[in-house]
Amino acid sequence: MFIKLLKIILVPCVPIYAFVLYLRNLLFDKKIFHICKMEAAIISAGNISVGGSGKTPLVIYLTCMLRDKGIKVGVLSRGYKRKSRGYVLVSNGKEIVSPVEKCGDEIYHTALECKVPAAVSENRCKGAQKLIQQTGVDVIVLDDAFQHRWIARDLDIVIFEQQFLFDKQDFNHWLLPAGFLREPFSALKRADAIIINRKFSDKKEIPSKLSKYFSGKLIFNSSYNALDFVDVRTNIHYNIDEFKGQKSLVVSGIANPESFITALEKLEINTDNKIIFGDHRDYSDEDIQKIRKMFYSTNSYSVITTEKDAVKLAKYSKELDDIDIYFLRIQLHIDEENVFNSFLEQKINKP
Repeated sequence: MFIKLLKIILVPCVPIYAFVLYLRNLLFDKKIFHICKMEAAIISAGNISVGGSGKTPLVIYLTCMLRDKGIKVGVLSRGYKRKSRGYVLVSNGKEIVSPVEKCGDEIYHTALECKVPAAVSENRCKGAQKLIQQTGVDVIVLDDAFQHRWIARDLDIVIFEQQFLFDKQDFNHWLLPAGFLREPFSALKRADAIIINRKFSDKKEIPSKLSKYFSGKLIFNSSYNALDFVDVRTNIHYNIDEFKGQKSLVVSGIANPESFITALEKLEINTDNKIIFGDHRDYSDEDIQKIRKMFYSTNSYSVITTEKDAVKLAKYSKELDDIDIYFLRIQLHIDEENVFNSFLEQKINKP
């Protein structure tokens, strides 16, 4: 009730936000704002909504696919909620050279998974230039950059969480600050391709009231595959079947944790006991004690968390050495994989 009231209070701010957004995009469209070009192909993976649409799994998919084809690829992010400023090299492609606190959980997770050069920078132009100079990458995947129009890109991909498109709360499809849209659906005209991510849900057709915004666009569909569970301390991988029926304490600090909970329930894991923190949780000693207390009071067998949470909880291995803690490893799958991969290669290899 409070959230709904707050949204109503913020409604008068929406036209102001919309006007500033319109003016900004107009200045880019008229080339009044200078757009910098790089000596590397640039791929942007972004969205127009706030929350967990699946950008990080998409960035990992794009990066690993290009890496496996022998392309020297790197990743650049702004490093959301990091405890640093400016340009920071996260990975040189061989090893992680920055702690998670200094670069942020998403890029740290991506660098660990992909083992490619990675960096963070608020200024994408300067960040991309430094990453190219330091590592010699030929392609850069920009994480969450659809609105960051200062840097020219060869490919603009927008990803949606399918559930968001079907949200029945009208306010949620409003612009910020009353709703969850960074930009209106009409901004999709700038996108080269759109991915609708159903995560662990069944595929649905695009709602008729939104279909006009997707008309004529190249649209792909994606979902998540649950691969295995990984011990946070030892990095040992375990078969999913070993956790069926297990009474675990679920710990999450991501946007839209409902998808994570749904995935565990589909894997027949008991999710009755859970602690849900806010997105990009910066875990503290107090949080760890809360986890320990609930773990023992519920007589749980283990703690299960997400990949992004795991990279931050790992530093508390000593405090959690008497608790088995695992993360669910997932992988983005694109239904039209061959078509998508061919499209991607064509875009970055064009003259």
